[in-house]
Amino acid sequence: MLKIKKFKVSLLVSSVVGLMSVGFHHSAGLSQLPQARVQLTTEPPISQIIPFEAEASKPQLPAKLTLQAVDAAGKPLTNANINLKIFTPAKNPWLTTDFPIVEGTKLLDIQAIAPQGQLQVQQILPIRGNYQLQVNITPITPNAFTPIQQNLNLSVPENPFKYSNFAILAIILLIVGLGGGWVIGGRQETQPGEIAPQRVRLLLSGATVVAIVALLAVNLSSEIAQSQTSHGEHHNHHASATEPEGEHHHHGSAAEPEVYNYGIVKQQGLEVQLLGDASATVGETDKLQVQVVDEKTKQPVSDVLVNIKTKSLEDGWVPFAYQGIPDANGRLSWEQQFFDGAPHNVLVEVSPQPNASRQFSPLRVQKNVDVEGVAPPVSIRLIVLAYLTGIIIIGLLVGMQLKRKLTPQH
Repeated sequence: MLKIKKFKVSLLVSSVVGLMSVGFHHSAGLSQLPQARVQLTTEPPISQIIPFEAEASKPQLPAKLTLQAVDAAGKPLTNANINLKIFTPAKNPWLTTDFPIVEGTKLLDIQAIAPQGQLQVQQILPIRGNYQLQVNITPITPNAFTPIQQNLNLSVPENPFKYSNFAILAIILLIVGLGGGWVIGGRQETQPGEIAPQRVRLLLSGATVVAIVALLAVNLSSEIAQSQTSHGEHHNHHASATEPEGEHHHHGSAAEPEVYNYGIVKQQGLEVQLLGDASATVGETDKLQVQVVDEKTKQPVSDVLVNIKTKSLEDGWVPFAYQGIPDANGRLSWEQQFFDGAPHNVLVEVSPQPNASRQFSPLRVQKNVDVEGVAPPVSIRLIVLAYLTGIIIIGLLVGMQLKRKLTPQH
């Protein structure tokens, strides 16, 4: 009787374990099934994308980023809302980039309607490092597909010429340090009451003066650049004209041109309005929105194409461009960061879709955005100065050792 009970218990335990293993195998199989996802492609390839160069000899083109939402079978998802957020690489004060204020900030935030499940933007990536792309995709028709939330990484290498420039600077500083070390390393007599020979004291005093002058130069140049940027923005806003094609205003040959920010256009039965602040700050995004409505009924118009292009007013390069369609409310919204501190022009062109019942000539609306530059923190400037000073010190030490080894002992 006891054996029968033990057999029943063991049979029950084995059955439970078997059921658990089957359930676990089934759940593992489900977790390994392909799921809907987002595919990212870039043009040019990511290995050829370089960070923004402020003083490039020719205008730099933005990188084309294409996001494609596909289902578990790899087929494109249709009729989707796509929200894309691009975040710049995290802050690293010890290895700072050309735009330290931009590090660890939001570069772009756009909400788009994607009939074919695709979003394509052109965006200049200002600094090297690992960018985070947060993608949120939801169906326009409720329950058409399961929403997708996916984080993508985009690693941008440093511009090769930056390494060569730094190497040249480091070699120059190292040579200066070697020369100083060679002078110090020679046999010199210390007079009574002196803590070091006269040539050594003069050299150290000169190095201290050079370090102080370099620090002052770094700080003053940064402040002067910021003040010039602010003055340039003010001058561009109040003393230069930005007019749509075909419209001219004459007030005499000696008169100063006027400035026009065309934030709204009413033509051909449509009203197109560009909303957003006329000022922005480096490190923060500026909220912008295009709204298209029927001029008479004030009803939203969504069967149009919206072409957005942002252009620097100083050098003419394009940091951001996008073509899409507005939502059911006739709106297209986005946030973008003006990372270089220069004033920009935001130009929006609205044209009819090929198969739309309403056909019209393209309408343009634009707005100038003044951008406030932000100087790098003093801590970053001091760290950079410490690196440069450290190279000179290494040269000093090497020069002293070489001089002592090569100098005959008496």
